[in-house]
Amino acid sequence: MDKHVYELLNDQINKELYSAYLYMSFADYYEDEGLKGFANWYMIQTAEERDHALIFRKYLLDNGCSVKLKAIDQPDKTFSTYLEPLEAALEHEKYVTSLINDIYAAAHDARDYRTMKFLDWFIEEQMEEEANAEDMITKMKLFGTDAKALYDLDKEYQARAYSVPTPLAGE
Repeated sequence: MDKHVYELLNDQINKELYSAYLYMSFADYYEDEGLKGFANWYMIQTAEERDHALIFRKYLLDNGCSVKLKAIDQPDKTFSTYLEPLEAALEHEKYVTSLINDIYAAAHDARDYRTMKFLDWFIEEQMEEEANAEDMITKMKLFGTDAKALYDLDKEYQARAYSVPTPLAGE
């Protein structure tokens, strides 16, 4: 595997684990605020991000590459409104999309078609993640100031259930 592609893939493990930490901090904020549905949403996001790290790890190992784990930064965001974590999530998902795009571009430059194919799932996943984040922002802006509507929205997010990502489903 091209050295630069390898380094980006290995670094992405750390980025995905940081995303899990970040989303856990969002879940903690909402839990403290009494919005257990929003907390549930972000705990599932936490699990998904951890799984993304495992997918990158497995890909490296399956391709004969060693994995080098790095320290995970502590999330540093604080919030004063219910909307702020949602906006931070969209910003973060756009950042992760840029990271995936950078890996894809490096794989393309290295003519690493296997890695490009591997990343296709993540490209689709990022489109979904950004759409979900935008939808949550829209709903909060529409309904977040009405207590009954916020209660209903929280119940909707409480119903979200975890499912194993497709690349790990056969594990």
